[in-house]
Amino acid sequence: MIDLYYWTTPNGHKITIFLEEVELPYTIVPINIGKGDQFQPEFLKIAPNNRIPAIVDREPAQGSEPISVFESGAILLYLADKIGKLIPTDLRDRVEVLQWLFWQVGGLGPMAGQNHHFNQYAPEKIPYAIDRYVKETGRLYGVLNQRLSDREFVAGEYSIADISIYPWVVPYDRQGQNLDDFPHLKRWFAAIKERPATIRAYDKAETFKNQTVSVEDARSILFNQSATTTQR
Repeated sequence: MIDLYYWTTPNGHKITIFLEEVELPYTIVPINIGKGDQFQPEFLKIAPNNRIPAIVDREPAQGSEPISVFESGAILLYLADKIGKLIPTDLRDRVEVLQWLFWQVGGLGPMAGQNHHFNQYAPEKIPYAIDRYVKETGRLYGVLNQRLSDREFVAGEYSIADISIYPWVVPYDRQGQNLDDFPHLKRWFAAIKERPATIRAYDKAETFKNQTVSVEDARSILFNQSATTTQR
């Protein structure tokens, strides 16, 4: 059994999509980041970076004590290796998947995240910052579109690379992007959106929609952290 510490963010969706895809039993432990649940001492023992998602695997493959994992990319890799699904065993194919997994966690996620911040959460609109991150998000969409021009999925077969990327493309409109400008990406996006596991994962997210807080309240919690807040 997997305990999933989760909230309805792109990084949270990655793990529910994976778990639904492979039909691995799990329990959701909601961490309402808009209300500050991520600072609870119990959660910080599992995720010291005070970010979701995180998991506790109650039944590790080697039969040892429960294992906790934080960071969405690390969780996807851990779970895929645990059950031998959605990641290749062939060296070259595995490298292809890992490259695009890290492309997302090191590129698309952070850039799109800054795009969201300066467009929606920043208390003042800074044109340079908005333009910078909208353009960089578009550049990354272009990279992905080119990659998908001659293959069905990012690394050939459907994998954790696709699962990692997809939730960060879902809010494309809020990111100032038009999928019609990226036809190969649009085809890929539609195919993943229609997968039963994806539908189930986003249906689970609907359960928590009525627990969201205002932008102002979320801003004071999510974007007012410093070295001091991590060491208290």
